Amino acid sequence: MSSEDVQANIQTVRDFLNTAFKERRPKEAFDKYTDGRYIQHDPTVPDGEAGFLQHAQDTFGSHPNWDFDVKRIVAQDDYVALHAATTLSGDGPEFAVMDIWRLEDGKIAEHWGVLQPVPDDPANDNTMF
Repeated sequence: MSSEDVQANIQTVRDFLNTAFKERRPKEAFDKYTDGRYIQHDPTVPDGEAGFLQHAQDTFGSHPNWDFDVKRIVAQDDYVALHAATTLSGDGPEFAVMDIWRLEDGKIAEHWGVLQPVPDDPANDNTMF
């Protein structure tokens, strides 16, 4: 895979996230940036389009000030990994997030996600970001 293809995969993930979550248009993002299958490995979210759309709507409904800040993205071949800070209330960050996407022919095909609370009293002075 060429470095241009890897960069295109990174941009696809960025555009998917911005459209789905920053602009609050998950259906448009799903249709444009996924291959339609969207195999979900996060055990809290159902597979496929219906699961993705329901999860997005539940998040927006329960947490109207929910937002995220991408801290870094790394990619290799068809995999793109993202490290982000997210907040439910707008006063954050409240969680550290690691997401991995697998792309196939330039479209998102699979997702893995891990969410960890940011502690109020960490054991060290290093940040999670």
